Formats: sequence, C-alpha cells, structure tokens
Amino acid sequence: MEDHMGWGMKNRLSKLISPKDGKAVWLAIDHGYFLGPISKLEEPGKTVKELIPYTDALMLTRGVLRNCIDATIDTPFILRVSGGNSIVGPALSNEGIQTCMEEAIRLNASAVAYSIYVGTEHEHQTLLDLGKLVDEGERYGMPVLAVTAVGKELEKRDARFLGLSSRIAAELGARMVKTYYCDEFEKVVKGCPVPIVIAGGPKLNTELDALTLTADAIRRGASGVDMGRNIWQSHNALGMIRAIRSIVHEGASVKAAAKYLKGK
Repeated sequence: MEDHMGWGMKNRLSKLISPKDGKAVWLAIDHGYFLGPISKLEEPGKTVKELIPYTDALMLTRGVLRNCIDATIDTPFILRVSGGNSIVGPALSNEGIQTCMEEAIRLNASAVAYSIYVGTEHEHQTLLDLGKLVDEGERYGMPVLAVTAVGKELEKRDARFLGLSSRIAAELGARMVKTYYCDEFEKVVKGCPVPIVIAGGPKLNTELDALTLTADAIRRGASGVDMGRNIWQSHNALGMIRAIRSIVHEGASVKAAAKYLKGK
C-alpha cells in the first residue's frame, strides 16, 4: 500500500498519540477563547505548571502559549485555531479560522484544532473551513484535529449525532477527532476511520465520575482523552491527571486509579 502520509505528519502524530499503545492523555486549556477567565483557569500558566509532566500534549491558543508557557517546554501542543465566538454572543456556533497555518508552523505546533458545528445554522461555514484547514495541513504536514462541538445544546450528545459529526470530520480529512462520550459509544468509533479522543465536557459531580467516563470510553474504543475542567477544576488536579493517565496508558481500573486522589 502506498504511503500517503509524509514524514512530518507521521512525526507530529507520533508525539500526540503514543506509537507504543495508540493512546493519548491531552490537557485542554483552550476554554478562554470563548469563555474568558473561568474558575481555576484565570492564570493558565500556574494551572498547568505541575500537570505538564503527566500530559502527552497541551491544547491551547497562541495567546496563552506565548504568554503563559515556557518556550523550552518538551511537551508537544495542539494549537486551537478556531474562534470568533463567545459565550455571551448570539451564536456559539459562529466560529471561523482565526490563526493561520503559517503561525502554527512558526510556533512549532504538533497539530491544529478546529470546531465543527453540525446541525447548526453555521454547519456549512465550519465544515468548509475544516476542509480549507485540512488542505493547508496536508501541504505542510500538520495534522488537523476536528472537534465536534454542540454549542449550548448538550442534549445533542447521543451516538447518532456524534457518529454523524465524527464521520463527517473524518470524511473531510481530519486526522483525529475529538468528541463527547455517549451511550453506545462503540458505534461512534466504528463509523469513524480516524482516532477518536473524548472531551471531558463540563465538570462532573465527582472525580470518580470522570475516571469512570475515561475507563468506559477507552474500553469502547476511544484512543484517549482531551480533558480540561475535570482535571484542573478538581480539588486534587495532580492526582486527577495521574489517575486518568493510569487508566489510559496502563489499563488501570477505576478503583486502582482512584488511589492517586487520596492524600490531598
């Protein structure tokens, strides 16, 4: 079979999803691009300082990267390149490309992330923008992570909708997809020919809920997690990321992983 993936693309992907086990633990701190300074993420540099050694990649915007993250860092990052919307604006789905591919390369990103809003008034625009981004990414060896966003309508998170959104993202050329976990998640995975990582979503009631979500997603075929609030809004963020990591990379049970949460 002809190799359709260049060296740069392969190298970048290998930094994000471990070639050893095909799994990933990413730490999302890009929330401020539409939510502003939310709780525990007022100072992103301080929030992630002790967590960085335990994540496979950070997901963030260029502004936070430049101002809050040390340039000597070894950890790769996924650059959030979509924006143009806010939580107080008329439509969360009204998003476009706000960071060019040249900037992603200049900053040495390992991938770029873009949100698509299937089933909204801005479906067409966000899908076409994804296609443009993929064209540029393929030209330069930069993987595109498509994020299946649901705006404010969390009830859309079922297997049918997420399966539709994830498959469309893959069809348009995304190398990876970030989506939500749902009942019958294995159907979403089966219908998507590229790796899927799950979002943690809004803060869950307990740490154990987040660990269970992670374990269930991995068991049903997810390639990993891209979590934010359920890690850094935890009362023990360091214990939380270590617990998540043990489930994803070591196959630990929820009970075994929970030991990391004790003692703080």
